[in-house]
Amino acid sequence: MSALPSAPAWDLRPLYAGPDDPRLDADLGAAASAAAAFAERHRGRVGTLAAPALAAAIDAFETLAERGRRPAFYASLLFAADTQDPVARRLADRTREAWLGIANTVTFFGVELKGVGDAEFAALVADPALAERRHWLTALRRLRPHTLTEPEERVLNQKNLTGRDAMVELFDELTASLRFTVDGRELSAEEALALLYGPDAGIRERAFAALLEGHAVHGVTLAGILSALANDHRLECDLRRFPDPVTPTHLDNEVRAETVDAMMAATEAHYGLAQDYFRLKARLLGVPRLKNTDLYAPLGTTSVTVPFDEARTLVLDAFEGFSPEFAALARDFFTQGWIDAALRPGKRPGAFCAAHAPAGNPFVLLSWTGTPRDVATLAHELGHGVHDRLARGQRFLDFSPPLTLAETASTFAEMVLMRAQLARESRREVRRELLCAKIEDTIATVFRQNVLTRFEMAAHRRRREGPLDARTLGDLWWAENARLYGDAVDMIPAYRWGWSYIPHFVHSRFYCYAYVFGELLVLALYQRYREEGATFLPRYLTLLAAGGGEAPDVLLRRLGLEIDDPAFWQRGFAVVRGLLDELRATLDV
Repeated sequence: MSALPSAPAWDLRPLYAGPDDPRLDADLGAAASAAAAFAERHRGRVGTLAAPALAAAIDAFETLAERGRRPAFYASLLFAADTQDPVARRLADRTREAWLGIANTVTFFGVELKGVGDAEFAALVADPALAERRHWLTALRRLRPHTLTEPEERVLNQKNLTGRDAMVELFDELTASLRFTVDGRELSAEEALALLYGPDAGIRERAFAALLEGHAVHGVTLAGILSALANDHRLECDLRRFPDPVTPTHLDNEVRAETVDAMMAATEAHYGLAQDYFRLKARLLGVPRLKNTDLYAPLGTTSVTVPFDEARTLVLDAFEGFSPEFAALARDFFTQGWIDAALRPGKRPGAFCAAHAPAGNPFVLLSWTGTPRDVATLAHELGHGVHDRLARGQRFLDFSPPLTLAETASTFAEMVLMRAQLARESRREVRRELLCAKIEDTIATVFRQNVLTRFEMAAHRRRREGPLDARTLGDLWWAENARLYGDAVDMIPAYRWGWSYIPHFVHSRFYCYAYVFGELLVLALYQRYREEGATFLPRYLTLLAAGGGEAPDVLLRRLGLEIDDPAFWQRGFAVVRGLLDELRATLDV
């Protein structure tokens, strides 16, 4: 597969001129000095601060955190772009360790805040001087029952540097270094996965098998990484008195466990919708039953390759038709060099959008192979970027939305792209392809991510009984996927290793349920947009501009959505049924 050289590399110079920029050490030094001064001024006295003084302390805490984290953020981008670059790796290690020292210096602040008595805390957060900081304080307060002493918190932070963080770095380096031979060609993971969207069933199966078997060669290491991370999390949950391994994620996401449980149960109750589509896709492909290597197969006999510049036009035109403001914010990513889409050895697999602070700009990473799915991925990551840019009016501590809302703009952007493509397409065959692509994406984002979450939950439960090995992980993986596929899809034998290449299990445990939440939420929001038209837009952009400034249920209630209403999730599945009906309407009678 060609490298499609038109795909851009990002320009990180707005952060630092290069890995030897003296401003890196200057920022770390300034943040360390500020942290020491902050500790000298406030340690042991946080509980005595009046509201105006506490507001000033929070402002100072934010300022030093923003400056102290910036070097590690820059280094993480360098490392993601090339995990084989020793300079990037050394810088990532050095800046992360330096930030840990700064963070440990001010760990007392959160510990002492959570130690304030209930009555005193209630009076503080009710004070107008803390109005802009109330949400952060309230969210912090929820962690009070699970907070350790300051020395214990510092030890855990230090332990993570050589424990959890080291495991994540090992996973990234190992998976980025792998190459897979398919029909005599040596491919990266991104290139091998791109072949799943090609017209040749044999190549699709050989490519996926090569990817999975290539990871299987390192099965002891990959299983060991997941086992170590799960055990590390188990021990910390026990220390912090969490009732189960998912509770910390729920608290971070500001969502009730009952809400997530209801969402996942509703998703599983609708697995039949996915199976209906799989049977329909088999009919369209002219096969008796799909293999899981056929899920993304094109209906035509030729592969479609989309140049990056064409994808840029497609995405920006779609955004313009939805909201000129949305399009303008996305356009800057192309003109300012905030996208790294070029294929290169050592690049971290997958795609992401990362932002450091409201005052900066986000950066998007993906690997451009030219598939139609890459176009949707570009729209998705730009949606994240626009979300971050709209939230730039928030404070540093309230800038990032919780995971439950983090996928809202990205998934909505994909829907905007698909509907724009359908609106200008009258050919039945092309409309069918577009609908198939959207339904497949929805299945991947709702049903498959639910499977991933169930697998992860099962793996963490099993880790309490002892170390996880590749066989155990393969059995758990197979069982959860079998629930989704039923008798509609055959899994190839190598798929027992399907767990091994998924970075979310390593980078951010239980992240995957946020995709389910985000997609179902967006389906409901987009239906509201289709019903209300332009009057919906200001309220939607206001939702995005809130960033992490309010809890998800509070923000969504302003749009008339109650996520704790069991009927809420049904709205999303109704849209999926509608997409299936649209697809059936394109079939020959």
